[in-house]
Amino acid sequence: MVGARVNNKMVPIDYNVQNGDIIEIMTSQNSRGPSRDWLSLVKSSQARTKIKQWFKAQEKEDNILKGKELLQTDMKKKGYTPTDLLRSEWQEMVINKFDFKSWDSVLAAIGYGGIKEGQVVNRLRDEFEKEKKRNLKKEDILQEFELSVNQKPVTKKKSKSGVVVEGVGDAAVRFSKCCSPVPGDEIIGFVTRGRGVAIHRTDCVNILNLNEDERGRLIGAEWDAHYTHGDVTNAAYLAEIRVTAHDRNGLLFDISRLLAEADIAVKGFNIRMTKDMTAIFNIVLEIRTKDQLVRVSQKLQGLKDVIEIERVSG
Repeated sequence: MVGARVNNKMVPIDYNVQNGDIIEIMTSQNSRGPSRDWLSLVKSSQARTKIKQWFKAQEKEDNILKGKELLQTDMKKKGYTPTDLLRSEWQEMVINKFDFKSWDSVLAAIGYGGIKEGQVVNRLRDEFEKEKKRNLKKEDILQEFELSVNQKPVTKKKSKSGVVVEGVGDAAVRFSKCCSPVPGDEIIGFVTRGRGVAIHRTDCVNILNLNEDERGRLIGAEWDAHYTHGDVTNAAYLAEIRVTAHDRNGLLFDISRLLAEADIAVKGFNIRMTKDMTAIFNIVLEIRTKDQLVRVSQKLQGLKDVIEIERVSG
């Protein structure tokens, strides 16, 4: 269709027909097809679907370019740039939300009218604003912390405990007792209120269960290489393990003897029995590296009647 006459007079295609009108539809073999504007004019869902199908069947690259142009225009209108909003993880969210296979498919759908560019921009904008809010919150937390310990911000400082923490001086670092990190563990810092930075293992249940607001207090931390490899003398850490075993005579003696032979000091020991006569030992060890802990755990696992050795966390 390239035009229409009603009662022998040319009319715009959005003309509302009246009872008794004689309508003549004008067509042309040279027409490239429907206009995108028709999507806002047609009344039936069938007509709208057929128009969308026509555009979808056109050259995909044209639709992608058109979609990109529409998307960027809407971003600009809302005060954003592609650099602000087009992060790969956010694009992936949009792809999943609208059930597309790729970002090009999203752009093509915008191009042929299958999805409105505003829907996509609004979803990207929401993620941008969340990220912005998190960053501002983290910056405020760090500023609050820097004031509480009366120090100037720094990029990285080395702690006497062997931990390097982003932006935090040595005196403010402490190890959390809930997961007892040792050199070799993957660690992360948590900025507390007035008590410095608590170092946790990344698999600590308390870290895994943080809510979104509390996650804003997390800060990067890592072990100094010397401590990780056990090169530093007099650097000892507490780690708690749980030994589960079938109870028998001499079991406690065998465990104690093995730890003594490994030259590992025991700083805490607790035993309880279950109804089925399973013995559970919670043992706090003084060790130097994670490798040392792994080795002694493997030796304990080799003892007769031992069922399981596990690291205590949280």
